[in-house]
Amino acid sequence: MKKALKITGKILLGILIIFFAFILVMFIYHRIMLHKEKPLLESPLGQMVEVDGHNMSIYTEGEGEHTLIIMSGGGEVSPILGYSSLYSKLSDTYKIAVIEKFGYGFSDVVDGKRDFDTILRQDREALHKAGVEAPYILCPHSMSGIEAILWAQKYPDEVEAIVGLDMSTPKSFTEEELSDDGKTPIALYTFLRESGLGRLVLTDSTYPDHYDQHEKDIYKALTFRKFANKNIEDEVTHISDAINEINSAPKPDVPTLLFLSDGEQTGGQIWIDAMHDYADGLTDAQVIELNCGHIVTEEKPDEIAAAMREFIEGLDR
Repeated sequence: MKKALKITGKILLGILIIFFAFILVMFIYHRIMLHKEKPLLESPLGQMVEVDGHNMSIYTEGEGEHTLIIMSGGGEVSPILGYSSLYSKLSDTYKIAVIEKFGYGFSDVVDGKRDFDTILRQDREALHKAGVEAPYILCPHSMSGIEAILWAQKYPDEVEAIVGLDMSTPKSFTEEELSDDGKTPIALYTFLRESGLGRLVLTDSTYPDHYDQHEKDIYKALTFRKFANKNIEDEVTHISDAINEINSAPKPDVPTLLFLSDGEQTGGQIWIDAMHDYADGLTDAQVIELNCGHIVTEEKPDEIAAAMREFIEGLDR
C-alpha cells in the first residue's frame, strides 16, 4: 500500500512539474511575442486625442449630413476593427465615428473609477476634440446601450436618434447579474492573457474572414495587451448605478431603431422582453428581430445597414 502511494505521489509530482514548466514556457513565449508585436501598435488606426491627461482613440470615416457614433459593447478588444463589417457599408453616405473608450483598442488603460457618467463625459469630450460635432445618431452595441440612454437623457440636443445593435436596456439584467461584480470570469480572462495561455485559443482562424492579415495581427496584438483589463473590470461594477440613474428620469423619446438578437447569448427571454419593454411608450420606435447571435454586426451587417438607411432617410422627412 505504501509503495502504491509513493508511486502515485511521484506521478502527481511529475505532472505538476510538467504543468508548471509548460506555464513558464508559455509565459516566456508570451513576453517574446509582446515585444515582437509592439510595432503593430505604434501607428494607431484612429486619431488620438487627449482626455483627462491620457490618450483616447477616435476613428472617423466617410462624410454626410448624419453622423453615426459606433459605441462598443463591453470588453470589445478593438472597436475600430470589431464593427467595421457594418460601418464600412454606411460610410459612403454618412459620417462614421468609432469611440474607443479608455481600456479599449488603442486608447490608454487609466486609473480611476469607470462609472458611466465619467465614461459619457470623456466620450463627449473626445468626439469634440476630434472634430466630430453633434447631433449624433448613437449606435450602441450591448452594454453601451446604457450609456446611450443616459446620453439622450442628459444631452437631448446632441442625440438625433438611437440605433441599438442588440443593445442593453434597463431591464436587460436580472437582480443576480446586477449584484454580481463580474470579477470571476474577468480574473480568468486576465490569467489567460498574462500567462500567455490565451495564445493557444486565439489563432488566425478565430478572426472574421473579412480581416486581412495585417488587421488580424493588430487585433491579436491588442488582445494580448488589453483584453479584460482593469478599466473593463471596473466598468461592469457600475451598471446598477447607471440603471438607477436612468430609471429616475423619463425615457429619452428620440427616434429609435432597435435590432434584437435571438437572445441565446444574452439573457434569453428576459433580454427580448426588455428590448420590447424599452420600445413601448416611445413615440417613434421600431424593433427588428434578427435570427442570429449577439454580435449582430458580424452576422447580419447587410440587413442592418439596409434597415438603418431606411430609418435615417425617414428622419429627413
